[in-house]
Amino acid sequence: MVTVSQVKAQENGVTTQEQDESRLKISGELLTDERFLLNDKKDWAWNENRLTVNLDKKITNSSKFYSEVWLRNIGLPNITSSGDLYNKGIVDPYNLEIREAYVQLFGFLTKNLDVKIGRQRITWGTADKLNPTDNLNPYDLEDVLDFGRHRGSDALSLNYYFNSDFSLQGVYIPIFQPANMPIGVFANALTPDLELPQGMVLNEFSDTLLMPGYNLVASSTAGLKFKGFAKGVDFSMSYVWGYDGLPFATRNTFIPVDAMGGTNINSQLSFSRTHIFGVDLSTSIVGIGFWAEAAAFLPENDVIMTNDLSAFYPMSPVPVTKDSLLLDSSKPYIKFIIGGDYNFADGSYINLQYMHGFINERGKGNLNDYFFLRYEKKFFNEKLKIAPIGGGFIVSDWNEIKDNYAIVYIPEIAYKATDNAEIALSAAIFNGKGDNLFGKLNDYDMLMFKLKYSF
Repeated sequence: MVTVSQVKAQENGVTTQEQDESRLKISGELLTDERFLLNDKKDWAWNENRLTVNLDKKITNSSKFYSEVWLRNIGLPNITSSGDLYNKGIVDPYNLEIREAYVQLFGFLTKNLDVKIGRQRITWGTADKLNPTDNLNPYDLEDVLDFGRHRGSDALSLNYYFNSDFSLQGVYIPIFQPANMPIGVFANALTPDLELPQGMVLNEFSDTLLMPGYNLVASSTAGLKFKGFAKGVDFSMSYVWGYDGLPFATRNTFIPVDAMGGTNINSQLSFSRTHIFGVDLSTSIVGIGFWAEAAAFLPENDVIMTNDLSAFYPMSPVPVTKDSLLLDSSKPYIKFIIGGDYNFADGSYINLQYMHGFINERGKGNLNDYFFLRYEKKFFNEKLKIAPIGGGFIVSDWNEIKDNYAIVYIPEIAYKATDNAEIALSAAIFNGKGDNLFGKLNDYDMLMFKLKYSF
């Protein structure tokens, strides 16, 4: 049966297929993510109900609109007084987040040039979730177990296609956005340990964050990537002129408050401008997928932390300070990752990655080693998936491994109730010592339940 709209479209020279492609497509996902700690009290660790809505509309063959929006109920009620009961945002916390919203123009000015304008997620790198070269969008560290999550950025992105195998991408992001930090039980996971001089006791800590100036130069980020395919290998080379999304403590002011060594500390935090040179590749050999990715970080200037102890020496004619070099601009540091995966004929899947340098690690000599492994097997026409092995092993000092390691074990079982509904039950077990991200989560073993419904 031919509809009236199809007849009109045919009269105007538009085929039925083109008309279908130009319709507004609505898709999305409902996610329920609940976690509780495996401690004596079984404290609630995470509560999230997320509705993702994607809008996608192609207008003929010359342009397209795309957006992704999150509407979430996240967190636990933070009620401290009866007055909070009058605020629904506190009693039932929620937020609305525009993850992406952009217009893409195909064949702009020339048939080989495509342009994207608006909020967009610009994904660089070939590794699985953890990508050292993916530095244009700010990290979204809200959930430290959701590896590789980024937020979108308001950007101008241009892609020029030399042919079907080679292209050049240029990106300009006018406004700097820092990474957002973990929440809930993960809130202190990325907070460095504070070491006080002997005899001092911390009484109160405060900080001041210095943001780059909001103008076309000081707050901007720019990137360039050449991408190609040759002899069965996908590869790219990239450069980013941007900021490290995590701030550095560049000045600490110590103020004595009593005769017992009590001390107040005010920390001044700032961001470092960085040059990032990246390279990545991926290929498949006899059915085994391989990838490798590396990024060299070169700070534009030295990053120095100054400890101001002048308040302890009021009679000194000059300020009493002590400087420490955090990053040496003459010494680039390199983060890299190599890995591979394979699908077995019996429905099993294995994924192995080795990474040097995590998201929050900066500076030569300060990068830890990470080994990630996941093995899963599907049963009953892929309705049931069991992953008895999942997680990672981290080493922060090979000379004293017993005091500088972390083990993360995340087994999972998932059932696909329908083609678009999956229920998963998993656990996260942490064990470790020393100065590394996961070693700080020893007391946060948890059980996790997730429901995903796609539409």
